[in-house]
Amino acid sequence: MDARALVNTDMPHAEVVSFASGSVALFTERGPERETPNEDALALIGLRDGAGVLVLADGAGGMPGGDRASAIAIDRLTRAVAWDSDEPDALRTRIVDGIEAANEAICELGRGAASTLAVAEIRDGHMRSYHVGDSMIFVTGQRGRVKHQTVSHSPVGYAVEAGVMDEAEAVHHEDRHVVSNLLGSPEMRIEIGPSVRLSPRDTLVLGSDGLFDNLYFEEIVERVRKGPLPQVAKSLVEACRRRMRNPDTSRPSKPDDMAFLVFRR
Repeated sequence: MDARALVNTDMPHAEVVSFASGSVALFTERGPERETPNEDALALIGLRDGAGVLVLADGAGGMPGGDRASAIAIDRLTRAVAWDSDEPDALRTRIVDGIEAANEAICELGRGAASTLAVAEIRDGHMRSYHVGDSMIFVTGQRGRVKHQTVSHSPVGYAVEAGVMDEAEAVHHEDRHVVSNLLGSPEMRIEIGPSVRLSPRDTLVLGSDGLFDNLYFEEIVERVRKGPLPQVAKSLVEACRRRMRNPDTSRPSKPDDMAFLVFRR
């Protein structure tokens, strides 16, 4: 196993590295003018036979120990996935065990600490998502057709999924950041997505709300669906930085910690 974790890290620019029979662009930084630690964290866990697991955790802002919670999530997932096995369903079991171990450890902090978690398993040309909270995972084709998208565990996320609220309303809704499912809760639940085949030109994205609060979903899809990964990552970083530093009520803009992983086979 080859693992890399970025916890409480501020990157000056995105990096692109080889990963799981493909490449991944990664980036995380603290919100502008924030003095608190970066509560967003990432991990890349490379496995044998070209498989791998991508992990993104976003410590709940405004809660005590958000950075500690996201760090625990990354640590427990990495430890759990490190155990190797040839059994077909072993990786799924290890990921679920890691999420449950992270939840237990965060609950034991006893300080109300909490974190979201987004995990993508990549193996044999397929992807499967696991998530808790409102950090999003999606897959888009080169022409912008979305093949998979997680639903945020929040009242606003469910309203958008049900069609009673559109994205423009959701981005500006006063309860957008009310999250109904988090690591650090005895009632935590894990949502596991279907197996999604990744075509050679498909793009997989994991992002914290620092990404999705500063660009409309369609803007993100348009930026990531084609073009070299370094260019894609640079475009996301620069666009979000502009929005964060120049808040405008007419468009998505919210200063916050930000992290993303953008993968292609």
